[in-house]
Amino acid sequence: MSQFDLIRVERSIRIIRSDKVILDEDLAELYGIETKKLIQAVRRNLDRFPADFMFQLTNQEFKDLKFQSGTSSQWGGRRTPPYAFSEQGVAMLSSVLHSPRAVQANIEIMRTFVRLRRILASHTELAERLEQLEQKYDEQFRVVFDAIRQLMQPDATEKEPIGFKVKEKTGTYQ
Repeated sequence: MSQFDLIRVERSIRIIRSDKVILDEDLAELYGIETKKLIQAVRRNLDRFPADFMFQLTNQEFKDLKFQSGTSSQWGGRRTPPYAFSEQGVAMLSSVLHSPRAVQANIEIMRTFVRLRRILASHTELAERLEQLEQKYDEQFRVVFDAIRQLMQPDATEKEPIGFKVKEKTGTYQ
């Protein structure tokens, strides 16, 4: 997989229902197959995909997801909520999809999940060490510790999407 594909894998991982998951559409794109074919393969092997490996989004979650992406062009023709696959579900897909590209994509996806877990673990370790240092030193360093904690927090502001915003009257196109 190229560096571009690795970036696509990292961007495909979402947090839904407090789990890190990849949606069926993103997986199908990474595997180089149609989403419909991926879902068919999964449905033929449903016993391999318990609820903690894969789940279908609710209609509300699907609406929220479309709202977050900002446009409907990405989701244009989709009428049913997508399936979300956990790390274990992605691993199980390797037993269902046998193409060389699917195998290679699975390997890179698993590596990305491991990298993400390492980053989160180091962040937790850093927070614990900061806590220990804070208990060790007196009040005069509290400002420094508070500043470091603020830097460790994810940016809560929602960023404006990149691109042009076109406002046009609805009309018929031919």
